[in-house]
Amino acid sequence: MVSPLLKGYLMNAFNPSSLMAVSLIEKMSSQVRLRLLPSARCLFDEPVQVKVGGLRSRQVVTMRARSTDDRGLVFSSTATYRADGRGEIHLDRDPSLGGSYVGVEPLGLLWSMRADTFAQKGKGRMLAEATNERLLMGDGVSRLDVNEGNISGVLFTPPGDGPFPAVLDLCTFKCEKRASLLANRGFVVLTVAVFNDKPANVKKMHLDYFEEAADFLKQHPKVGSKGIGIVSRSKAGDIALSLASFVPAVEAVVWINGCNANVLFPLYHKKQQILSPLLFDSSRGIPTESGAIMIKYGLNNPLAEENKGSLVPIEKAWGRFLFVASEDDLNWDSKGYMEEMVERLKRHGKDNFESVCYPGAGHYMEPPYGPYCPLQF
Repeated sequence: MVSPLLKGYLMNAFNPSSLMAVSLIEKMSSQVRLRLLPSARCLFDEPVQVKVGGLRSRQVVTMRARSTDDRGLVFSSTATYRADGRGEIHLDRDPSLGGSYVGVEPLGLLWSMRADTFAQKGKGRMLAEATNERLLMGDGVSRLDVNEGNISGVLFTPPGDGPFPAVLDLCTFKCEKRASLLANRGFVVLTVAVFNDKPANVKKMHLDYFEEAADFLKQHPKVGSKGIGIVSRSKAGDIALSLASFVPAVEAVVWINGCNANVLFPLYHKKQQILSPLLFDSSRGIPTESGAIMIKYGLNNPLAEENKGSLVPIEKAWGRFLFVASEDDLNWDSKGYMEEMVERLKRHGKDNFESVCYPGAGHYMEPPYGPYCPLQF
């Protein structure tokens, strides 16, 4: 599986009043070198160094990047740089003077890409071009659709016989990126979605479904441990907490920007309701100028007496937790929920957790080096 190719272009900053600049570009274009190091082909989550050589001393150029996803949607970015005295530009050293971002950003051309902006081409001639092939699956990693029993998911396995540690990747909606990248790092990963149907059609959630997925993963011949780890984000976070609290096979949970309570739907296990739903009040949504709605405070207070039946009893879990919260999460109060869980575990004499906060980060925390996502549905 290969992610969309990223093409980089180097354009001279064209001065229309100077014909000499045009002739000089034509003469120099074969000497300009645009290099992607250590290789133009890499895994999606690996950084690349972008270096330019062969320019005139202090020459100003525009760099453009473009990527097309599997739906044909084009993402692009642009940045203006000034070469040093030797005619070189290093993105990990030199600042962008303008464009999609400013300042020293080694991978700014990747994270600053926006959809459908590349049609706005700048003036000037192309001096050099390079293609960065970013792989989601490395050599030997296998992908298998899983439709067994009630399970609908995708299994990724690393090369070799193992044994390997196992991870259940819980996604709110279907997504394979994180699972495939984990398999590159030596994990057997089964990714399943919380919602295989439209959320509006869901009336209740069954923890048994996710327990079945955990059991399937635990029994895989390449898995060497008795327990599994879970990585989750958003609504999947409270499912992961519930699995850790009610299913003994869960050894570790990574919770990213989720809630400390069971959100939206009653949760059942072994045909009995185990958690009531924490409901959402749409009247507390705050419209923004872009038309999006900030719903950070839309969920009811999980600590209110009438909502305590929705709180996940994480103090019952015997595995470890890693709580990760974004301080600028506008979908819900992830940092507040994380702080409450930390205090809850401490009150019960537990130290089986770590917590991390990321200032300035939003709800959609994904693997690095992809286009920035301005809003989350």
